[in-house]
Amino acid sequence: MSPVLAGVLQLLALIVALGLSYRPLGDHMARVYSAEKHYKPEKWLYKAVGANPDTQMRWPAYLRGVLAFSAVSVLFLYLLQRVQGSLPGSLGFVSIDPDQAFNTAASFVANTNWQSYYGEQAMGHVVQTGGLAVQNFVSAAVGMAVAVALVRGFARSRSGELGNFWADLVRGVVRILLPIAVVGALVLVACGAIQNFSGIHEVGQFTGGSQQWNGGAVASQEVIKELGTNGGGYFNANSAHPFENPDGLSNLFEVYLILVIPFALTRTFGRMVGSLKQGYAILGTMAVIWVGFTALMMWTEFAGKGPAFELAGGAMEGKETRFGISASAIFSVATTLTSTGAVNSFHSSNTGFGGGINLLGMQLGEIAPGGVGSGLYGMLIMAVIAVFIAGLMVGRTPEYLGKKIGTREIKFAACYILVTPALVLCFTAASFVLDTPANSMTNSGAHGFSEILYAYTSGANNNGSAFAGLNADTQWFNSTIGIAMLLGRFLPMVFVLALAGSLAEQRPVPETAGTLRTEKPLFTGLLVGTIMIITGLTYFPALALGPLAEGLAA
Repeated sequence: MSPVLAGVLQLLALIVALGLSYRPLGDHMARVYSAEKHYKPEKWLYKAVGANPDTQMRWPAYLRGVLAFSAVSVLFLYLLQRVQGSLPGSLGFVSIDPDQAFNTAASFVANTNWQSYYGEQAMGHVVQTGGLAVQNFVSAAVGMAVAVALVRGFARSRSGELGNFWADLVRGVVRILLPIAVVGALVLVACGAIQNFSGIHEVGQFTGGSQQWNGGAVASQEVIKELGTNGGGYFNANSAHPFENPDGLSNLFEVYLILVIPFALTRTFGRMVGSLKQGYAILGTMAVIWVGFTALMMWTEFAGKGPAFELAGGAMEGKETRFGISASAIFSVATTLTSTGAVNSFHSSNTGFGGGINLLGMQLGEIAPGGVGSGLYGMLIMAVIAVFIAGLMVGRTPEYLGKKIGTREIKFAACYILVTPALVLCFTAASFVLDTPANSMTNSGAHGFSEILYAYTSGANNNGSAFAGLNADTQWFNSTIGIAMLLGRFLPMVFVLALAGSLAEQRPVPETAGTLRTEKPLFTGLLVGTIMIITGLTYFPALALGPLAEGLAA
């Protein structure tokens, strides 16, 4: 079987698995977020934090809940790392330096999981399981809660109420993420991923020394890092490490975990707004971009030129022979089109155009299908922009799902799409103006530029993957990428919730002959075009200096 055919078959198997999960999971999540009954364990959690889950919140109160919970999470995770050296189960590792502890705390709370350290050489069992793994669950649940709040903004009228943040947070963890993670961890263990609390072992004697490995609760952290679109690996090699991702079957299962909730949330959206066709339109937009990017990535990685490419059958540098080019391409597109950031290959070793595809996937806003929750609300923001543009074309007030998109709503949407590019481009420019940051680049020229552009794109878009040729463990990068991660996560949420509140206050507008049919394929095409044009206008000059220049020079 040719590698290309193997890749196509893997992609088809993945599509079938996602299709089979779409309806039951999407409907289940709609029931979870619409339920009135609270389970007993959930009541204990509400009592512990002093929250009344039955209180309906307007958008300022909902936002305060998001920010307060996230601020406490950052502080807790920072302190846990700073006292690691005094904790049991630290494996002899010392406490984390302040700048790296801040970067890591910001990273995991912001659902980014950017790592400027070697996991197996820095973090003990307590920090890994009690700190990082816990944030993998709750940070994903925060994103889902914000997405559901926006959906309620479209579904409700003349109330301004968006639900209860604490109820949405707890239900997302207890009823959605935890059950799937338990089953998924068992699957990964069956595939060969490790799950233990062992110490450090010498695994062999080699010329000049020996090699050491430490164990850990890897399978349970691996499953939620993919399911919650987090991405932080127990080991530095991330999902290229055989302890995390043993074989081709586990690799395909991990890609499935990355994509299943973001795609299924489109059905949840359709259920909650009372029109499954609206959910299918959003699903179609996500699917077109995802399949297109995957096909482009496979083509660029198989179409390399030169003797090395021809002998290897493609761009095999930086890729695991267990997976090959096809599985690596599928994984890298899935992880950069979502906010996952997990890697099973060395993105810096991709062809010039391949690296550009990864960059562009993040720069779209990671909305195809995007992160858990963040992908859906990002796509809905783009839908608001698209109907506004369509309204300008025909000279009428734009409407979406029975809500008018007026001056106030479009201002919130515009602010949302401007925040992340401003962070990426400003921090990238500052890194080249100053002398010290540029010294961290392994490569010069276009590829070196891509290393820094990729780092801030990954951080501000809450992805977490890296080009890996950049030494980011410096005070400058730890601090600035940490700031970019926090602002890139929570500033957009401000505008999402403000938009949701504005929509929930409106009275529904009846459909007329001039209403744009947003459930039709025409709107899907308009939405895809809007996304590509806005991203191109924003990032094309930067991409031209980096991956495009490198790809054309190859």
